[in-house]
Amino acid sequence: MILPPHDRYDDLYRNFSWRVPEDFNIGRAVSDDWAVRAPERVCLEHFSPDGHHRAMTYRALADQSSAFANALVSLEINRGDRVALLLPQSFETVIAHVAIYKTGAIALPLALLFGVEALEYRLKAAGVTAVVTNGFGLERIRQIRDRLPMLKHVVSIDGASADAAAFSDLVNGHSPVFDVARTGPDDPALMIFTSGTTGPPKGALHGHRVLPGHIPGMQFAHEGFPRAGDKVWTPSDWAWAGGLLNALLPSLLLGVPVVSSPAQKFDADMAYRIMAEMKVRNAFIPPTALRLMRAVSDPRSKYDLVLRTIGSAGEALGRETYEWARRALGITVNEFYGQTECNFVLSSSAAYGVTKAGAIGRAVPGHRVAIVGEAGDELPVGEPGQIAVASPDPVMFLGYWNDAAATEKKFVKGRLLTGDIGRQDDEGYVTFEGRDDDVITSSGYRIGPAEIEDCLIGHPAVQLAAAVGKPDALRTEIVKAYIVLSPGYHPSEALAADIREWVKTRLSMHEYPREVEFIEALPLTTTGKVIRRLLREKAAAEGELFSSGRRAT
Repeated sequence: MILPPHDRYDDLYRNFSWRVPEDFNIGRAVSDDWAVRAPERVCLEHFSPDGHHRAMTYRALADQSSAFANALVSLEINRGDRVALLLPQSFETVIAHVAIYKTGAIALPLALLFGVEALEYRLKAAGVTAVVTNGFGLERIRQIRDRLPMLKHVVSIDGASADAAAFSDLVNGHSPVFDVARTGPDDPALMIFTSGTTGPPKGALHGHRVLPGHIPGMQFAHEGFPRAGDKVWTPSDWAWAGGLLNALLPSLLLGVPVVSSPAQKFDADMAYRIMAEMKVRNAFIPPTALRLMRAVSDPRSKYDLVLRTIGSAGEALGRETYEWARRALGITVNEFYGQTECNFVLSSSAAYGVTKAGAIGRAVPGHRVAIVGEAGDELPVGEPGQIAVASPDPVMFLGYWNDAAATEKKFVKGRLLTGDIGRQDDEGYVTFEGRDDDVITSSGYRIGPAEIEDCLIGHPAVQLAAAVGKPDALRTEIVKAYIVLSPGYHPSEALAADIREWVKTRLSMHEYPREVEFIEALPLTTTGKVIRRLLREKAAAEGELFSSGRRAT
C-alpha cells in the first residue's frame, strides 16, 4: 500500500500493485502498532487560541483507546454494533474512533452542525446503539432520545449527567490492555452518510480495507508523504470522509502528527494562524475555504508559514483558485477527487508532473477510472460522461446500509458510477463539470456549472458563486448565478451587468448567467459543498412565472 519511488507518473501507475493485509484492523494499525515501535512519538496536537497547545503520543492513544474499548464492551457494545461520534476535532474523537475499530463495532461519525431532524434520521437509519458526544451534542440528543428505541448509551466528553456517562470516567475506570478484534479487509468498520446534495442521505458502509486504500492517494497528493517534519491539518470536519480519510486516519497510519482545532465558522485569518503557529506542513483545504482565504492579502508576509503541500477536494478547485495559490502561497495545490462511496481515486501531484489548471488530475495509482456513458461503456476522449471506477477497489464501499437496491443501482458493467460528470483529455486528465443533476440544459447545450463558477470568482467583486439552471420556456433552462460579494462591494444592477459581461467575454455566449442574484451566503453542506439542489428549487419556484408569459431575456 506504500507508493514505490518513481520519477515518472506512467511508471508509477503501471508498476503499482495492491498489498492489503488479510489481517488488518484500523484501530490497531493507527495506535498499538506505533506504540510498540515508537511509543513517545507525537501523533496528535491540539491548537488552542490562547496558545496553550497540547500533544498526545502514540502510547497514550493506544492505552486510552484500549481502555475505552474495554468500556464499550462493558456496556455490551458488540461486534457490528453502530456507535455514533457526534464530536468536534479533539483527542477524545480520535480515542473513540480507535476504540470502536478495536472492538469490531462500526463507527458512525456525525457533524455537530446537524440539526435534530438530520440527527434523528441518521441515528435511526443506522440503528445506533451508543453515542459519544459533548455537551452541545447532548442537548440535541435529549430532544430526540425518546424517538430512538435502539439507543442504549450516551457518553459525554464534557462530564457525567443524569442521562450520560462521563467519557473520562470510562477511560480511567478500565484497563489499558485490550485484545483487539480480529478483522479482515472486508469486515465493516465505518459508516459515513452521503452529504445529501441531491437526495436523502444514505449510509455508505466501508470495510477496514478503506484505510490502506487511501494511502497511495495521500502519498501522491502530498508529494512523497511522509517526509521529515511533515504535519497535517484540515479545517474539514472529521465527520466527513474528507477530514477523516483524506487527513486524519492516513496520517496516523503513516506516523505523521495531526493538528486538531476548535470547531468554529471558517475564518481565513485563523486558518493562517493555526498553520503558522503549529508549523503545519501539509494541509487539506476544500476549495470553498481556499476561496475565502483569498480575502487575506499577502499572507506570507503576515504569517510564518512552512507549508510544503496543499491538497483540495470536495468541489471543483478551478483555474482561478489554482493560480491564486501559486501566486499568494507559492504552492501548487494538488486537487483530488472522490466521493463518500469511493474516495481519493483521481489526483494531481506537482512533484510527479501531474498538474494542470482547471483539471482534477489523473487516476491515482491502484485505481482504474474512466468516463462512461449511460450504458456504462467508456466514452471517447473529450466527450462528457459519468466518472466511473472499476471494481474491485480497496476504497470502494461495501454497500449502502440496508439498501441493496440502491447499492445495485450504483454499479453498471463492473464499474461504480459516481453520478459526477467529467471529461478526460488525451493525456488522461479529468475535468470535473458537476453532478449529473447539476448539469444545465440551455438551448440544446449541456452546461456544467463548474466552469461558470470558476470564471465568476475571477471577477474581483465575487467571493463565492454558484450556477444553476432556471426553467425557461424558450431555452428549456437559463443559467442563473447566485453571488456572494467580496468585502467592499455592494449589489447593484450595474455590477450584475458587469459580471454577466465578464463571463460572456471569457467563456461563451451560451454559458453566461442571464440572471444574477446577490445573496448573503450560499447553502452549504457540513462538508463545504454547495447544495445546488436548494438553489435549483429556488430558481424553479421563480420559473413558475412562465404562466404569466414572462421569461428571462
